[in-house]
Amino acid sequence: MLAMRVFVPLILACSALLAASVGAGTLTFAAETAPETEAASLTTPKQRLDALFSDLKKERDADKARELANQIRLEWQDSGSATVNLLMQWADKSITDNKPAAALDILDQVITLAPSYVEGWNRRATLHYTMGNYRKSMSDINHVLSLEPRHFGALAGMAAILGSAGKDELALRAWEQFLAIYPADRKAQEQLGELTEKLAGSKT
Repeated sequence: MLAMRVFVPLILACSALLAASVGAGTLTFAAETAPETEAASLTTPKQRLDALFSDLKKERDADKARELANQIRLEWQDSGSATVNLLMQWADKSITDNKPAAALDILDQVITLAPSYVEGWNRRATLHYTMGNYRKSMSDINHVLSLEPRHFGALAGMAAILGSAGKDELALRAWEQFLAIYPADRKAQEQLGELTEKLAGSKT
């Protein structure tokens, strides 16, 4: 519950302040195959995720942290339903084939069938972002974070949207939340540094 209390104010502030017009960009969510770790031997998905997140928070080597992050993404991708997993594959193919409308329809079905499946919401948030539907993307990001407050991919998406909208202080807070979960990510470190300098300069 502590994690939710940390994230909910940020989510509400982002939803209230998001501008209608923001710059376009690209978010990615693809996972790479990573070597098995001790977490892979644990029984439930929650136990595996908790162990992986604990390791990710402590890891300072960027390459090792990336492997842990990819394992977390792989855990998120498995819905536990063969039907939903197949629909996700179809959605990915539609995206690859540059058929975003078809992919969106499929992801709508995924969310209807499995409303608690985090990656369904995250994938649709990413697709909305690439289609320029920034408000819808932020709405889906909010759903992701309500289900999984540690979802660093959703936080990166939130930070990107807020930064493009000129909401630098909120973007800074989103990157801070990201780095509290995944401290070894170099891109997030760079983004946080740039925003900190920018905000400091605007106050002088």
